[in-house]
Amino acid sequence: MRDYAEIFKAIADETRLTILALLLQHGECCVCDVMEVCGITQSKASRHLQTLRRAGLLQDRRDGTWVYYRIASEATGPAGEILRTNSPVLIRLRAEEIARRVTEWNRRKAAAGSCRHQTSV
Repeated sequence: MRDYAEIFKAIADETRLTILALLLQHGECCVCDVMEVCGITQSKASRHLQTLRRAGLLQDRRDGTWVYYRIASEATGPAGEILRTNSPVLIRLRAEEIARRVTEWNRRKAAAGSCRHQTSV
């Protein structure tokens, strides 16, 4: 029961729900992608991502000093159950707004070359 409580605490935040929706809709993202799409600072993005990772909902991958996050596709136990059950809802959550923000960010990122992760979100 405690595992479920921890996971529900992790997703009981609008920004973290948006992050889950972003990752379900667009796959792996770097921290700067999350910052720009969610409109939050680097420290807030990192904190939210770590909360979701500790809850077993995300996996991370390091590439030098860069960290990329994705949905924990092979999550088991409570985290896997919650992801499988709620993914269809999360994919639709703010889908149009997220798509618009991703498009804007990809355009700015390509024009400025401001992010090492130059592929589109």
